[in-house]
Amino acid sequence: MKVSISHKEGYDSESMVFEAKTSKSSFEIRPSTISPVEYFASGMVACSATDMVMLPKQQGYSISHLNIEADIVRNETHPKKFNEIHLIYSFNSDADDLIARRWVLSTIETYCSTLNTVRGVSKISFSIVHNGKVIADRDEVVSGENNTILESNGNIPDIGGACEA
Repeated sequence: MKVSISHKEGYDSESMVFEAKTSKSSFEIRPSTISPVEYFASGMVACSATDMVMLPKQQGYSISHLNIEADIVRNETHPKKFNEIHLIYSFNSDADDLIARRWVLSTIETYCSTLNTVRGVSKISFSIVHNGKVIADRDEVVSGENNTILESNGNIPDIGGACEA
């Protein structure tokens, strides 16, 4: 993956404009409108949302009314890293609660590259509201790596999706 950022204009926080280029597209970043940290946080949630649409589909289930909120606590001083990330997954599906919980754990612990990038550094917890019922409330994710879901042959199943690039 390659990403490039070019400074286009402005030299103060209100007028800076950057152009981001990826292999697929380009877009402007205006820190006075959305900060790079907000882009990063939004990217984490969007990556997980992609998984939350793909996993049920691949298993023959449907999902609707998906909403994911992130409550992030950062250091007050520099570096202002993410100390805690609490994700609230709310959705309806035709699966039972155990399968719905597995989808959330799969995105957090295996598939979402951005969440897994901060997992050893940030405390991650989650809540799940499935079909209007709370099935997880501030459950903590074991930080660190190697908590992945494996197929019987030892491989992590490929679910495709937007976060693969």
